[in-house]
Amino acid sequence: MAEADIRAAIETYAAAWVRGDLAAIVGCYHDEFTLHYFGDNALAGIHSGKAAALTALASFSQKSRRRLMAVTATMAGADRGAVIAREMLTHNEREIEVERLLVYAVRDGLLAECWVYDQDQRLIDAIIDGSASVER
Repeated sequence: MAEADIRAAIETYAAAWVRGDLAAIVGCYHDEFTLHYFGDNALAGIHSGKAAALTALASFSQKSRRRLMAVTATMAGADRGAVIAREMLTHNEREIEVERLLVYAVRDGLLAECWVYDQDQRLIDAIIDGSASVER
């Protein structure tokens, strides 16, 4: 796939996310979309297929009460694209701003695979599993 095609898919997705347009966001995902969550938590692992990935994303959103603060960068290369985003997450009623790197593979003009790299994986683990406070 050409870099321009990857850039177009990433930019379309980022714009929908900034607008908060959930239907457009979901429309950016390939039917075989696969989500890779890292860490030591209940969501860690590979969520294959759009339905499974959306279920994992919804669970994370519900547990973290995530809010997009900004898309700070989008990138595209010959094989992958990426979004760097700042999000506000809630842990034990405390709001914490974090930076997240989302790396994407694109197929058929849609996001086909995502690897989520978090600034503070221990915090993400604690949020997802409802663990005690994490020092920051």
